[in-house]
Amino acid sequence: MTIRVLLADDEPLIRAGVAAILATDPEIDVVAEAGDGRAAIDLALRHRPDLALLDIRMPGLDGLGAAAELRTAVPATKVALLTTFDEDEYVDAALAHGIDGFLLKAADPRELLLGVRAVAGGAAFLSPRIAQKVIARFGAAAPAGAAARRRLEVLTDREREVLGLLGRGLSNAEIGRALFLAEATVKFHVSAILRRLDLDNRVQAAIVAYEAGLTRADAPAPD
Repeated sequence: MTIRVLLADDEPLIRAGVAAILATDPEIDVVAEAGDGRAAIDLALRHRPDLALLDIRMPGLDGLGAAAELRTAVPATKVALLTTFDEDEYVDAALAHGIDGFLLKAADPRELLLGVRAVAGGAAFLSPRIAQKVIARFGAAAPAGAAARRRLEVLTDREREVLGLLGRGLSNAEIGRALFLAEATVKFHVSAILRRLDLDNRVQAAIVAYEAGLTRADAPAPD
């Protein structure tokens, strides 16, 4: 199935370069391009893309502001931020806005394609440089080992299975195939996990899974 992408960046050369990379994947189609956040919202309402890939720094309405509006105006559209910056303030703000992905412009093109596919498929994706910083920062403040596992006692066995696979980067569809569940059922479990653990988004859930040891290579796999 084709992934329909809206691309927003105020620098035409950067936008053209990213579009060219995405065009190398026959299953990704850039359906619209915008030079600022306000235009991105207008185009999203018109085209209803699967994914909005937004630059953080744009004139007028920036990527974070556009992301916040898109989550209300077009909730079915996933949102990922594309930036040259990886400072903590941007990462924290992105997570606070419930961003589905955070990609660096300087990343390898293969990483960009992987990120677009992952986010469009329902998984959270952070460029490795970003993920290392997030895990280190959240991990330092979060309970580790046995304490983290005790935190998961509020979850059912099935919810722990879903959380473990989410933490390993699987999309809802992939989790469904692994556990022989309908994708809608997986979405229900993910929502329940976020609510029970008082988390805002899938990225934070993945970090909890990491802290509790559910993402280790030797962690028990679902039957």
